[in-house]
Amino acid sequence: MRAHCRRARAATQQPAGKGVGEGRWFVIADVRPPRLPSLAGHNRRPMSLPGSDRDPDRRAAVRSFVLRAGRMGPGQQRALKELGPRFLLPFTPQPLDLDAAFGRQAPRVLEIGFGMGDATAQVAAAMPGTDFIGIEVHAPGVGALLKRIGEQGLSNLRLIQHDAVPVLEQMIPPQSLAGLHIWFPDPWHKKKHHKRRLLQPGFVALLATRLAPGGYLHCATDWQPYAEQMLEVLAAEPGMVNTDPAAGYVPRPAWRPLTKFEARGLKLGHGVWDLVFSASSPPSPCTP
Repeated sequence: MRAHCRRARAATQQPAGKGVGEGRWFVIADVRPPRLPSLAGHNRRPMSLPGSDRDPDRRAAVRSFVLRAGRMGPGQQRALKELGPRFLLPFTPQPLDLDAAFGRQAPRVLEIGFGMGDATAQVAAAMPGTDFIGIEVHAPGVGALLKRIGEQGLSNLRLIQHDAVPVLEQMIPPQSLAGLHIWFPDPWHKKKHHKRRLLQPGFVALLATRLAPGGYLHCATDWQPYAEQMLEVLAAEPGMVNTDPAAGYVPRPAWRPLTKFEARGLKLGHGVWDLVFSASSPPSPCTP
C-alpha cells in the first residue's frame, strides 16, 4: 500500500493557546483494491452473439468485406419500406424456391456485391427475359437499388442483404444459375489481406456447383495483380473452362455497363480485366 500525507484538521479540540483549530499533518493509509492478474499471454476472445459476426461457429471464417456505417437518404429509406417486402428476400438457411420468388420460370443470374446497383439495374432493364438476384451487405446500396427498381419498374430483380457465402451454400440450389457476375470486388491490395479476396479456390469450387451446365462466370477488376490471381484460381478449377484460353482475358462485353469509376480510371490510363469462364463448353442460354 502507498501512503499519502494530507493536511487535515485536528479531530479533537485543543486547549487554549495550543493552536486550536490549527492544521496538522496526518499520514493516512490509502487502501486500494488488489490489482487483478494480467491477461497478457492469455487467449482473449470477444463476446459472441448468436448469429453475429462474432458467433463462435463463424469466427474462423475469413470475410471478404468489412461492414461500414453508411447513411441512407430519405428516398432509399422509403424504397426499403415500400419495396423491400416484395423485392428484398430474407436470408433463410434452406434452398430458395426461385420460381416462387419471381413468379415465373426463367434463366437466373446472380450478382455478388452490386454496390449502389447502377450496373445491375441497367443489365436487368436490358434483359427482361432473365431474372437477376443481387447480393449486397451494405444497406445504402440495397436502398439505392430498390429505389431504381421502383423508378424503372424492374420486376425481374430480387435482392438479398447478406454474406454471399452462406447464401450460396444454403439458399441457392445446385445447378440453378445460368450466370454469375462478380464485378470489381475489393482487391485487398496489401499482401497480408490477400486471404480476404473473394475469389479463392474453395469459393470458386462452390460457384461451379451452383452453375447449370453451360452457365458462365463473369469477373472484372481494375487491379492487375488481382486479375492475375483470378485467372490462376479459375483456371485451376476443374469445373470451369476459360472461354478464351489463348488470351486468358476477354474484352469488356458490350452488355456490361461502364461504371463511372471505371470510366475515370480508363481516362487515366488504368487497365480493366474481364474474365469469362463457363461451367461447360456449351454456351448458357442467357449469355448476351
